[in-house]
Amino acid sequence: MDDPILTIDEREAINSGRWFSTLSPSLRHDILRCAYVKRYKDSELICARGEPPEEWIACARGAVRVSSTSISGKQITLAYVEPGIWFGDVAIFDGDRRTHDAYAHGDSTILCVARADFKKILAAHAELYEALLRLHARRIRQLYGLVEDLNTLPLRARLAKQLLHLVRSYGVPSLSDGREMRIGLQLAQEELAQLLGASRQRVNQELKAMEREEAIRIEPGGLVIRNRDALMRIIESDN
Repeated sequence: MDDPILTIDEREAINSGRWFSTLSPSLRHDILRCAYVKRYKDSELICARGEPPEEWIACARGAVRVSSTSISGKQITLAYVEPGIWFGDVAIFDGDRRTHDAYAHGDSTILCVARADFKKILAAHAELYEALLRLHARRIRQLYGLVEDLNTLPLRARLAKQLLHLVRSYGVPSLSDGREMRIGLQLAQEELAQLLGASRQRVNQELKAMEREEAIRIEPGGLVIRNRDALMRIIESDN
């Protein structure tokens, strides 16, 4: 389902994105001038592994679930792309096919720039090359950090770090207590476990332990972060 116009909130999500907001006004203008909007229902496929890279993509509302399929046919979630984040440019640069599937997680709005327009913007704005280098450098640092955490931190600390990341990206103030933050991204425990490379049972055990310590609260609709300092202490004590 397509709609040619971003809503005010969607445009604000794009313009306030940490990377996009650092670009010059003229570059932001040229990117948005070429961009078009696509809207997806929950679980709809946005792009598939093996497809040629035809678009540079940003999430404007909702989330994009990046996943892979194992040899046995099991789908594994690797990451969630939050509003304001651009992705898909690596495949456009190297000309290779896409390496992962991307699905809408919840009703989502996607902003797209066609490959031909992306290349025209690059030719007109040398600034974009440097900006993309900074973006890729940040992603590489994050990737190394994830690998390091996976090899050095126990599940309890990795789960606490993931919860803090999710509340920074998707935190919504609790109506019952302004000091608490609800994670707005709806994740099943199995999906949370996939992000951590752990079993659902082990993640469930750690979540219940954090709930007993009053760091979080588990509700039918998701997770509420009650005490971010308590989560930080969990991370620091396991380093």
